[in-house]
Amino acid sequence: MPILHVEQQPADERGEAPLKVIESVGLAPWEADAELDVVGMRQVRVEGAEKVSGRARYACDIRLPGQLYARVLRSPLPHARIQRIDTSRAEALPGVRAVLSAANAPEIAWYQESRLFDRTVRFVGDEVAAVAADTEEIAEDALRLLDVEYEPLLFVGNLDAALRPDAPKLYANGNIAGEPQVYGRGDVEAGFRDADMVIEQVYTTQTALHNCLEPHGCTVAWEGDRLILYASTQSVFAVRKDVAEKLKLPEHHARVITQYMGGGFGSKQIAWKQDVIAALLARAAGRPVQLMLDREAENLAAGNRNATRQHVRLGAKRDGTLSAISTRIEVQAGAYMVGGEASDVSGIYQTLYRCANVRTEQVGVYTNTGPAVAFRAPGHVEGAFALESAMDELARALQIDPIEIRLRNYAEEDQRKAKPYTSPDSLRRCYERVADVFGWPKGETRDLRLEASEALPASNEAEQVPSLKPQASNSKRRAETAIGDDELLLSIHIPPLPKETRNTYLKAMDRKVWAFALVGVAAVLRMGKDQRIEDARLVLSGVAPIPWRAADAEQQLVGAAAGAELFAHAADVALAEASPLEHNAYKLPLARALIRRALAACAAETSAGD
Repeated sequence: MPILHVEQQPADERGEAPLKVIESVGLAPWEADAELDVVGMRQVRVEGAEKVSGRARYACDIRLPGQLYARVLRSPLPHARIQRIDTSRAEALPGVRAVLSAANAPEIAWYQESRLFDRTVRFVGDEVAAVAADTEEIAEDALRLLDVEYEPLLFVGNLDAALRPDAPKLYANGNIAGEPQVYGRGDVEAGFRDADMVIEQVYTTQTALHNCLEPHGCTVAWEGDRLILYASTQSVFAVRKDVAEKLKLPEHHARVITQYMGGGFGSKQIAWKQDVIAALLARAAGRPVQLMLDREAENLAAGNRNATRQHVRLGAKRDGTLSAISTRIEVQAGAYMVGGEASDVSGIYQTLYRCANVRTEQVGVYTNTGPAVAFRAPGHVEGAFALESAMDELARALQIDPIEIRLRNYAEEDQRKAKPYTSPDSLRRCYERVADVFGWPKGETRDLRLEASEALPASNEAEQVPSLKPQASNSKRRAETAIGDDELLLSIHIPPLPKETRNTYLKAMDRKVWAFALVGVAAVLRMGKDQRIEDARLVLSGVAPIPWRAADAEQQLVGAAAGAELFAHAADVALAEASPLEHNAYKLPLARALIRRALAACAAETSAGD
């Protein structure tokens, strides 16, 4: 089958290089029973042996004769002016070969209104000064000898703070990063007027960090007026272009080498400041310099997935067909717009679902935080979360199955360009496959909301809110608070505890892993006269697949006089039917001890829960 491609022709006498469509002959399609040697077969990675043997050389593995090691001093403040820098003590330290700061570095423009070493720092981690020394340890010691006097400035740490009318400004023009990106087709307002159902929600996504296994960094050396830069980068040509431009070198005088890279995920598409700082230090010292970011700097100053706030409005007919999509998106750009692949949060709203009336607006917002940069499908992850959440809410409101409403709005073409997708059925096949694997009902709609007559009354009175009663404790069914298949929890009312009621929550933790409790015990006792227990509640976690209420133990407690013997007996009763997960039987003694301690604390005159 012939293949058509576009090829640029040599420039003519006017300097124009015309484009020409070239036809070439492609490979014949494989027969269904063809024996294939590569496709579908396990292959040995060409770089596999180098990596597993440790012979692969990354940017940090480069060792050159006379090589120095660099470290960067970073701002401890989110926004400040540098009033004074004294580098004399660092320069006097034996082994220090070069020191750079705003006091002696070239005036190299960087980002919007900034410099390589700026007198104004705009986020915690912004570069203040750099040192090159014989060893990493000496370079780190030298950083501690740099004396910097800061004038703290007001700062904005998130979208809300940055968008206030009286917000401190990062730049003279304010905190809005460039012009809003606006897209529209059809008549959105008419689409909402025609809709039978309109939902409107605000969704937020958080900042996320790349945390590449190999941090950003480089090793550089000068050969006369030519620069060799061993960089951890995804784009050797972009880095070469940017570094040459900053250093005012002919592009062919800068060579960028990346033999292996330990992860990038979009954050290594551009030249970062350390590439040029290392080159300047090497030129000043007359020796090669290696500058690798430590993990703290990697998290502060090497980019992130931007936080977003997305105001989403969807309109649909009763059958689920979308009549209008509207969104306004605020993207937290951080302190600078650093370049690279842009974060296209609004794109998915324009393309994923078939809809004639769409309007999107995306605006970047400066904050005194680390700069955002491309991160694996930049913008699409954030947009997908909000749009798909809104579609689920729309499906729930219309009582339409979530997969079915997506199929009813399935798009087979890029509606921005009116061109069909290369594989228009691929997403549909994904829906079908997922539904099959999960056993999703076919051709059915799900009852995703209560009828009006079933809705629970809105009230502040505790007795008007139906309580979820614990199941009876027996050998077949645990004592647990459970919501039935036909129930929906709409509200929870917690009345004030009587004065005589005491409560305690205790948990046992692993010293090495503080993420969650091994065992937890929540106990509530209402005490009467003569230290007799009038009411009791006991809930355990970690000794059954889900948290559960020990109703049998509560019955043993009510009416009895508080005491160590009673609490030990209640603990035994509570754990009589415990069913910890496999390999978790060791939790039972922990739980028994915690139950005794929690009940004793509640019964004491001065309890841990008072």
